[in-house]
Amino acid sequence: MTLRALQLTCTLKPSPAPSSSQKLGNELLAELASRGVETEEVRIVDHHVAFGVTTDEGTGPDGRVDEWPTIRERVLAADILVLSTPIWMGQPSAVCKMVLERLDAETAETDEDGLPTMLGKVALVAVVGNEDGAHHTSAELFQALNDVGFTVPAQGATYWVGEAMQGTDYNDLDASPDPVASTTRTAAQRAVHVASLLTSEPYPAPPE
Repeated sequence: MTLRALQLTCTLKPSPAPSSSQKLGNELLAELASRGVETEEVRIVDHHVAFGVTTDEGTGPDGRVDEWPTIRERVLAADILVLSTPIWMGQPSAVCKMVLERLDAETAETDEDGLPTMLGKVALVAVVGNEDGAHHTSAELFQALNDVGFTVPAQGATYWVGEAMQGTDYNDLDASPDPVASTTRTAAQRAVHVASLLTSEPYPAPPE
């Protein structure tokens, strides 16, 4: 069975602005695609995703309809979720945190077999920033995603951080540095391996 991957890009910049988070995440998608995975991407700020912790926040007081339910359907259809975020003030972006808050609703959701909706899905993280903090940001995202039910493979993150106190972005680089490219390839390989295993041998029902 063909695996499917979805990237949620959590840049603060709406399209068509260039995004370092999108660039690194797309490089991860390309590595997944080279391994036979079907891929797609959603840039969150291009959609009206309401603040909240439910699967559907409905229509807001401004008359705008929450678009998270449509994005959620794409998450549910994916075997691998890629969460890409910049670092701001040593933290994942506010957009990324909002995505985690919306995913929090899944702790109370189950599938037709009574299992958590995100159980059996694999999560990868892509982080970019101009200062150190990639490990801290990855740790925050891994913990939250694991709580919801995602499986994080070994070495399931790729990241780039530039020299402190300067203005070069990942998007400004002509090519990915070799260590970053190697890490991206490894993360993709690990994700495909784990996702394939979970597809053929799903998690059992929780013990009674």
